[in-house]
Amino acid sequence: QLQLVESGGGLVQPGGSLRLSCTVSPSGFTLGYYAMVWFRRAPGKEREGVSCISSTISGGTKYGDDVKGRFAVSRDNDLDTVYLQMNSLKSEDTAIYYCAADSNPGCSVDWASKGDYAFWGQGTQVTVSS
Repeated sequence: QLQLVESGGGLVQPGGSLRLSCTVSPSGFTLGYYAMVWFRRAPGKEREGVSCISSTISGGTKYGDDVKGRFAVSRDNDLDTVYLQMNSLKSEDTAIYYCAADSNPGCSVDWASKGDYAFWGQGTQVTVSS
């Protein structure tokens, strides 16, 4: 069964950086035609849209207000991998981070709130603490 796999989470001090990766398992399936989205869910909070990156045909990125200017999403279609570079991390960034693939090539207007994504990962824990 096709599944997205996140990696790169861990414990980092406030102000530090992490880079998350999202790839597909089993390999051989291309994510190049899908818009890819990062979500996060903090303890006791609802799911929050972090970032969206369109497929290479459409281009373009979107970010949640809480991460603008600090996080950057990118993709390497040759490796079928999507990245989330997280800088200037804060304690409030502590959450489980998930990636999802949208069957549409572009980021939807409601990318941060909709839930009907084609594929989901199981998440990677990010903890920001001193």
